[in-house]
Amino acid sequence: MKILETRVLRGPNYWSNRRHHLIVMRIDLEEMEYQPSNTIPGFPQRLEKLIPTLYEHRCSRGYEGGFLERLAAGTWMGHVMEHVALEIQVLAGMACGFGRTQTEDQEGIYNVVFAYEQERAGLYAARAAFDIVRAMIAGESYDIDKDIQQLRQIREEERFGPSTASIIDEAQRRNIPVLRLNNYSLVQLGWGVYQQRIQATVTGKTSSIGLEIAFDKEETKNMLHSNACPVPRGYVVQSRAEMQEAVSAIGFPVVIKPVDSHHGKGATINISTADDAEIAFEAAGNHSDRVIVEKYIHGHDYRLLVINHQVVAAARRIPAHVVGNGRHTIGELIETVNQDPRRGFGHENMLTEITVNEMTQRLLEQAGMTLETVLPQGEVFYLKTTANLSTGGVSEDVTDTVHSYNVFMAERVSRIIGLDICGIDIIAPGLSEPISENKGAIIEVNGAPGFRMHLSPTRGTPRNVAEPVIDMLFPRTQPARIPIVSVTGTNGKTTTVRLIAHIMQMNGRKAGCTTTDGIYIQNRLLYKGDCSGPESARFVLRDPTVDYAVFETARGGILRSGLGYDSGNVGVVTNVASDHLGISGIHSLEQLTRLKSIVVENIHPDGFAVLNADDDYVFSMLENISCNAALFSMNAENPRIHTHCAAGGLAAVYGDGTLFLRKGDWEIPVDKAINIPLTYSGKAVFQIQNVLAACLTAYVEGVKIEDLQIGLQTFFPSPAQLPGRMNIFELDRFKVLIDYAHNPASMEAIGRFVRTMGACRSVGIIAGTGDRRDEDLREYGRAAARYFDQVIVWEDQDYARGRDSREIMDLVLEGARSSSGKMDVRVIFSEDDAVDHALSGAAAGSIICIFTGRIAVMTERIKALKEQEVDRNKHVSG
Repeated sequence: MKILETRVLRGPNYWSNRRHHLIVMRIDLEEMEYQPSNTIPGFPQRLEKLIPTLYEHRCSRGYEGGFLERLAAGTWMGHVMEHVALEIQVLAGMACGFGRTQTEDQEGIYNVVFAYEQERAGLYAARAAFDIVRAMIAGESYDIDKDIQQLRQIREEERFGPSTASIIDEAQRRNIPVLRLNNYSLVQLGWGVYQQRIQATVTGKTSSIGLEIAFDKEETKNMLHSNACPVPRGYVVQSRAEMQEAVSAIGFPVVIKPVDSHHGKGATINISTADDAEIAFEAAGNHSDRVIVEKYIHGHDYRLLVINHQVVAAARRIPAHVVGNGRHTIGELIETVNQDPRRGFGHENMLTEITVNEMTQRLLEQAGMTLETVLPQGEVFYLKTTANLSTGGVSEDVTDTVHSYNVFMAERVSRIIGLDICGIDIIAPGLSEPISENKGAIIEVNGAPGFRMHLSPTRGTPRNVAEPVIDMLFPRTQPARIPIVSVTGTNGKTTTVRLIAHIMQMNGRKAGCTTTDGIYIQNRLLYKGDCSGPESARFVLRDPTVDYAVFETARGGILRSGLGYDSGNVGVVTNVASDHLGISGIHSLEQLTRLKSIVVENIHPDGFAVLNADDDYVFSMLENISCNAALFSMNAENPRIHTHCAAGGLAAVYGDGTLFLRKGDWEIPVDKAINIPLTYSGKAVFQIQNVLAACLTAYVEGVKIEDLQIGLQTFFPSPAQLPGRMNIFELDRFKVLIDYAHNPASMEAIGRFVRTMGACRSVGIIAGTGDRRDEDLREYGRAAARYFDQVIVWEDQDYARGRDSREIMDLVLEGARSSSGKMDVRVIFSEDDAVDHALSGAAAGSIICIFTGRIAVMTERIKALKEQEVDRNKHVSG
């Protein structure tokens, strides 16, 4: 067996529209294709012994034990890997339940598909599942605990903390899209111009000055004191002598903590001896050059959470501790506490396991104890000096008991410091009476407070503190999404995308679009290259200047990692034809149709699927969409259009040289093709199809007919507006056409157009690309030879894509020669030489068509030639 490739899906995909986080592992079972699980002695028993929890997998039988029954009856190893990959993630604390395994047309090739929570964990699980199955086949031992621990470690490194996760969950409940911007906690909520950012519990609205003040405990204390807020008396010191003077001035007990620190690191409380003060000063000095010495306030540790200057929660925090029973040691009591199912590794549960660290050892030494000490019955021993949940502390919700004065004070503090989200730490006998009266005090103000103590208190009512954060960032009337138009199909995608973006730009939108040429933001090319995949789409959605997105959505990107977004406003499908078949499991037009239908199946219910009614495969997509449908056709009498409009549907049709919009019984002329530059006075029939699709899209997006006309009439198939798509250059004696046509369907379309131009002779310069089937390469050559008087085939090594470039050229050549009656087909190995040959021998009134992936290079070459002609003509006339 071997793994052929592993892909990470991050959006709606070929396997599921609802489950966006999937791993696809393509495997070749090789000899194991003929050895299902029941033919390998001891295999089912070994696997069940290694992972007994596989009993819980129902599989297709629908009850516990179903998968193990399948295993005993005989199933293939790809299916086994699917279940193993899911289960080891579950054992590592990740909820992963979806999986499926399907064979491809090639014998022994399977797609093993399963869910993941964290990408890196999913990829690890894929490899581990393969290794586990292989070991069980061979009867070898396997250390599965190592894999599970590694997966737990990856989970903790990759997953969001509970605070960030709660905000993301609340955003998603409100249909606000989420984009992770780095490997940590920087997250974008919303798209384009509507985006807001968070990093943990710091938002894009958070004042940087407020954060600096909160981080500097001395400055915080000074500001609060000057504004009549109760704070403990204290001093900032930098030397041991200054510390001793401060302790002498304040008097025991004291607290010693670093000025620049958080999560209680380096802090020691309730210090009552000079020796303990020395130790505490050294501990604090490990975290900051400046150290605070302040009066210890007697009472409980409380946290007030203020969001958008309103108190939303309050909690009492209790440090990690054990309670003696007169029988067990402190170490044993810690182990017992950690067995609480609410405790877990890192942030996997509402409480964190208690660890014995330097702070714990120091407290034990101060008390004259060790981990072997047996605590008397009922005696409480605190294992940490701070009450942070991340160190094993617990919390109790007290929101409903906070006195109105304390609420007023906390909300005022948030404005004094200048923070939209802050946690105010208070030591006081209680919060049910004003802390100004019970000798309580504000200890700290935290600029990025954790939410876990409020989301999942050990006792009391959980509080959804993420809700007010989202309320602040996205008031109910403010949108979070920008409109998305996604265009897919075999041909015409780039042209349709650029035309739609142009129309919307002309109507005041700040459009961003992705194409196979690059990424454009407001008509400015920011990135060159094939940008028709999901990462390019997310590039546009991340741009804070964009309020409208138009995406070219190619098959490769969907297969590679799914759509780049969760749902769109309009999905356009131009056509479905034979192209890129035989790659990544897509072998038939039916499979290609299913793949491209993902675009229209993920449109908002009130959005539109814009479909080509002349294409049977595209029209069949109507069966699976849950949004509105708008159809376009080159045949004004198409029965499908009549039926659709009779039911109140919207359509665009072409007839008698005019483009029309239809809905129900009414019909509105949009414009005549002769007025639309892209159609070359109606001669470029395939471009009329693209214009119809763009017209429908713009109309359903609210563009008025008169504005639509302006957009159509101001869009030209020029190198500036539409590079590599029907770019025609008029030279003195002949014409040159540059186009990207790369498959039989596009070659047929260009060939028919060239025939309408009345050229005395036509030359096609072509090459094949490696990601096509042999029959597609031959048909590409045949199509060219049917329409051009001369075909020049060259060897394209840059686009061989893993194949032998000479073999590709020979297949194209074979197709061309099998189609041409004149047999004027020749080979010139270099594209530049082929173009030189065609240009040097061009007859007056002829047209040379260069089909290339080097659009920019060839465009500059022909432009330079035209400029030379202009200069030469000026010189002659002068």
